[in-house]
Amino acid sequence: MANTNRVGEIEEEEATPLLQKSPGPIHHRTRSVTTKVPEAEVHVYKQGKGPIDVIKTGLTGWDQDQLEVREILDKYGFKSIFAYTPGSGRGVPIRFNPRNGRSMITYRDGAVVYVDGEPKDSLLKPVTKILLGVALITFMIVVVVKETPEWAKKLNFSDARIPPWVLACVVIVFTRMRKRTKSFLERYL
Repeated sequence: MANTNRVGEIEEEEATPLLQKSPGPIHHRTRSVTTKVPEAEVHVYKQGKGPIDVIKTGLTGWDQDQLEVREILDKYGFKSIFAYTPGSGRGVPIRFNPRNGRSMITYRDGAVVYVDGEPKDSLLKPVTKILLGVALITFMIVVVVKETPEWAKKLNFSDARIPPWVLACVVIVFTRMRKRTKSFLERYL
């Protein structure tokens, strides 16, 4: 009896190759894909004056449609920025995410954005106002009162007389600096 469950051998035949061999040298082309980063043109004004600068900035975020607001605030020393129209002035504040510093509003590629910035408060202005106020009050006391008040005579430290207005200025400046330093340390540490 013949065995019908025989495994046959595979015969190899010469087949035509799938790719034809080229007689010349093979040149490999390198392909690179360049994608254009969406950009917006930002005209920066300072308290309605300017523009102080015109910058092109890349849009960021998941969809690449958000403006880096914190970067603009840090670069120009602003505490806040507002939408701005050169003809009519300042508009609404541009809100941004406090975690990543990106705008809540989205922008298109090639958009022209006008922003007006409010500069950070200077430490010099309030100290100057306080010193002028204390000096004015002290001057008025000296003019109105003929004799030195008893409380002023008691402020005599080691035979060196320190005027009360100097003490008041020192206390005011010290408390202002302590508050500023505290907020500064919280921000950067």
